[in-house]
Amino acid sequence: MNHQTIGEIVAQDYRAANVFKRYGIDFCCGGKRSVADACIEKGVDLAVLEQELSELNRQPSPLQMSYQNWSADFLADYIINRHHAYVRKATPEITAYAEKVAKVHGKRHPETVEIFYNWKALSSELESHLLKEENILFPYIKKMAKTEDNQSFRPPFGTVQNPINIMEMEHDEAGELIHAIRKLSNDFTPPEDACTTYRVLFSMLEEFENDLHEHVHIENNILFPKAIGLEEQFKKAEAS
Repeated sequence: MNHQTIGEIVAQDYRAANVFKRYGIDFCCGGKRSVADACIEKGVDLAVLEQELSELNRQPSPLQMSYQNWSADFLADYIINRHHAYVRKATPEITAYAEKVAKVHGKRHPETVEIFYNWKALSSELESHLLKEENILFPYIKKMAKTEDNQSFRPPFGTVQNPINIMEMEHDEAGELIHAIRKLSNDFTPPEDACTTYRVLFSMLEEFENDLHEHVHIENNILFPKAIGLEEQFKKAEAS
């Protein structure tokens, strides 16, 4: 565990994500850090955290997705069909609720107006982000995964690391926006005078955050390393 990154630990057992969440440690965008570095940053006792992670191995493991064992092309399709589809379905619903809550409760709870503005920025960011993945990065990854002809790989972006860098940067931006929303909403806790729409909005935002964390984790910590590995294989074959 001492030599593993946070992302690698969660990739092996997604239950570890809940342990990191309890301590406020980012396992998706911050997945490349070591556990020790994250503990220092958050003021968390490393020994306590490692003990909790070790206890997972002694608990019955529920059926969970074995993303690490999936091929890169299958992973890309899964992300589109599950996570991209979820974003597109949830976005207009959340937008409508966030706008309504901001209009009705904005004077009494001005944070709802800020939540709406942050949500609009997040949804706009994700809209263009998904298209870049679906039209540029993922097709290239799927092509690499399905062919042995390395001569056919001359991407316009030079190397797969270049679009991955951009996607990871945008993941960081999305992570900052959803974190701001969590903070503004008091960890998605509605006030006592919140109406049903207010409560539904916070529930949907928390669900969206959970999906986004899993979405980014699969890409940053599993799919992207697989894609880089595939390209390196082709480069080695070409050089030999």
